[in-house]
Amino acid sequence: MPAETLKCPSCGATVSTDAAVCEHCGARLATVACPKCFGMMFIGEQFCPHCGAKADRVELPDAKPELCPRCRVVMNAVVIGGSPLRECPHCEGIWADTAALEKICEDREKQSAVLGMALPLAKPAEAPQDVEPIESIHYIPCPVCGELMNRVNFAQCSHVIVDVCTKHGTWFDRDELRRIVEFIQSGGMMQARAQEIADEERRQRALQALENPPGSACLDFGSSYSPGRNYDIWGTAIGAAGVVLRLMMSR
Repeated sequence: MPAETLKCPSCGATVSTDAAVCEHCGARLATVACPKCFGMMFIGEQFCPHCGAKADRVELPDAKPELCPRCRVVMNAVVIGGSPLRECPHCEGIWADTAALEKICEDREKQSAVLGMALPLAKPAEAPQDVEPIESIHYIPCPVCGELMNRVNFAQCSHVIVDVCTKHGTWFDRDELRRIVEFIQSGGMMQARAQEIADEERRQRALQALENPPGSACLDFGSSYSPGRNYDIWGTAIGAAGVVLRLMMSR
């Protein structure tokens, strides 16, 4: 989304919506407050400049301190639209524990179904880099256990690389959670689910070919996919090393 021009609430200087700090007075401008798209909003704004949703943010000053995995400063404990999250006041990254992320994803996919997948699936301007160059990968520690997290492509087709602790949650750099929400609302999880089924069918066909080479007497059982079979879409969504967030496919 192109940046728009707004006014700094502290000094009135002209600033862009993608600016985190006012270049004139140094006041902090942006904070995550949109309960619908999780886009960045200026402090004091009542409505999200990205989607128009009303701000819904509550800070929890007495929460147990947790350090930002990138900046190593204490994160703000907040509740945004009913979702408990941690927000870094410096880099504006977001930490979502397993339960919070599962709820966010489930709610956005339900919204997508209600809207009839009205939003088109966004296409990146350039070829996405799903595989990062080894020299550019920087692993960061989980804010809860301190273990280094895995970097995975959310849903294997979102082109958003996130940092995941399999036990505790997922770290999103600035604006990555908003991109994930857009991906889900545009039908991305349906695409990921279809890819999961296709991959499973290919694996089963390859296994059957190994077990029953040409010329051997065997029965052809056909496709391995069954409408009644359960597919671990959230395992696919976060990646093999990611958070297991299970949604069961209906018949």
